[in-house]
Amino acid sequence: MKIGVLAAQGAFIEHINMLHHLAVDALAIRLPRELEKLDGLIIPGGESTAISRLMREYNLVNAIKNLAEAGLPMFGTCAGMILLANEIGDGDNQVEALKVIDIKVKRNAFGRQRESFETEIPIPVLGKKPFHAVFIRAPLIEQAGKNVEVLATLTNGSTVAARQGKLLVAAFHPELTDDTRFHQYFLDIVAGHQ
Repeated sequence: MKIGVLAAQGAFIEHINMLHHLAVDALAIRLPRELEKLDGLIIPGGESTAISRLMREYNLVNAIKNLAEAGLPMFGTCAGMILLANEIGDGDNQVEALKVIDIKVKRNAFGRQRESFETEIPIPVLGKKPFHAVFIRAPLIEQAGKNVEVLATLTNGSTVAARQGKLLVAAFHPELTDDTRFHQYFLDIVAGHQ
């Protein structure tokens, strides 16, 4: 199995390290030709405006969109969730959404950096043990289409993880924990076991 991690900006090294810990071949992706022969792609957290700009500069926007539409499994965390979304609620035209998963997201939904937080959340698809979620200037899902499965919500009802077919998104950073279950769930999707 070969998983690419978009390495434009943000927490891509942490995703690569998590995949290596799971004994998976992980590649840093910076150019369209590096997308060939991947079994899955992770778009990490970071600054969505910067990642979007770099994706445009390196001609990655259409290449990634086409792969998602062709069925390549993708996992977007934090900024990656924003980039995969169908709609960005605050209408920031500097971020070019790929429009491949039927969700509307709100950027920086919890406030600035100092409002970042960590909490335990139940994610039934990962088992009974709660998942330690790290939220850093995190977005949330404001609306989800009928074909989107909500995987996790906060106690206030805010949706923070979802799946549509082979596309998986999380508002938090599972790569910043020691818990491999969310990455393993994505790898199971890649392998066709979910």
